Parts: sequence; structure tokens; C-alpha cells
Amino acid sequence: MNPLFGEFIGTALLVLLGNGVVANVLLSNTKGHNSGLIVIAFGWAMAVFVGVFSVAAISGAHLNPAVTVALAVAGKFEWARVPGYVLAQMLGGMMGALLVWVIYRKHYETTECAELKLATFCTGPAIRSLPGNLLSEVLATFVLVFAILSMVAPKMSLGAMDALPVALLVLGIGVSLGGTTGYAMSPARDLAPRIMHALLPIPGKRSSDWGYAWVPVVGSLLGATLAAVTYTHL
Repeated sequence: MNPLFGEFIGTALLVLLGNGVVANVLLSNTKGHNSGLIVIAFGWAMAVFVGVFSVAAISGAHLNPAVTVALAVAGKFEWARVPGYVLAQMLGGMMGALLVWVIYRKHYETTECAELKLATFCTGPAIRSLPGNLLSEVLATFVLVFAILSMVAPKMSLGAMDALPVALLVLGIGVSLGGTTGYAMSPARDLAPRIMHALLPIPGKRSSDWGYAWVPVVGSLLGATLAAVTYTHL
């Protein structure tokens, strides 16, 4: 498989399962309605696990423009390959969001709250304070990328289970730092689905909150860059 197609597939799986658990918890008349943040955090961790082990051998399983940029800053990935990877990740995020809408389409129709519908596509602040929201995204992404860069491959491979540390990392970030902004940490997880929210014929939807959309993008890229610079200077 081509590495770019691998990034597309891996990111699509990531967003399908990640936004899928959010839809299951937030939308009306689902089996998982109102099951809470812990279920969402665990679901996102499993989404990362599935996405990473599915394409790690093909593309390296970045699945996140912030991770790709950080690896390039750290000298572990060629800058010339960054645009292709980022484009594949963004398209994968859009595909994943589209599939969530297809699966839960009837539940979008029965859910009255437009805010909850938007939340199944992208993140938003619990308390809107853009400087604080930006700091939350910077710090969460710093933790994610710094830990990823610090991980050393074991001498004896565990096969697919090699993706488990990253999944546990995302779970830890979710339950510890996810209460402020929803820990986007990736433009492919936030901006790409937000675009789909704007495009899809979702009944009773609100605006896609473009005034906030820059926060998870800038925050994730800034946090990832700071993590890469810190790592390379240790």
C-alpha cells in the first residue's frame, strides 16, 4: 500500500471510531447515550490503537499533521513529504467524519440540540476563553508529541500491541486534560470533521464555530513544534 493511502485509511479509521464514540454518547436514542467522558476517552484511545496498528508498517502511522510536522522538526521525517502526508490525513479525517454521519444519520435527525451535533464532529471549549483554550491545546499536544518522540521500540516486538503505548497515552491525556477543550491535538481530528459538519445536510445544525476553529489547529501545531524542539535539545 502507498504510504499516503495508508495515512488516509489510518486517519479515517481513527476519526470514524473516535467521533463515533462521541456520537454514541451524545446523540439521542443511541445505545450509549449519556455514558460520559470516560467512555469517550476510552473510545478515542481504542480509535488510536486501531488506526496506528493498521497502517504503522505502511506509513509510520502519523495520522496527525501535528505529529508529522513535529517529526520533521526533530529531523526524523523529510520536509518534502510533509504536504502529502498532511493532505492525506485531512482527507482521511473528512472521510471518517462522513462515515460517522452515515452510521448515525437517524440519530442526528432525532437529536434536538445543535451543540451536541457539532460536538460529534469537532471540539469546543467547556468555558470559552481563547487564550486559556489555546494553552490547553498547546499543553495537551506537547504531552502527546513529546511522549511519542520519547518512546523507544522494544527489543522484542509485540506486533500489533506496539500501538498500545500510544493508545494508553491518549487515554491518559483524555481523562487528565480533556475537560477544558476536548483535547483535539490534531487538525485532522478537528478541522477536517468541522469542514464536513459545514458541508453535510444535517437537520437543525448550527454554525460550525469558525471563530474557534483556529484554536485546535494553532494549538496542536505549536505544541507539537515545542515538543520537538525540546526533545532535540535534551
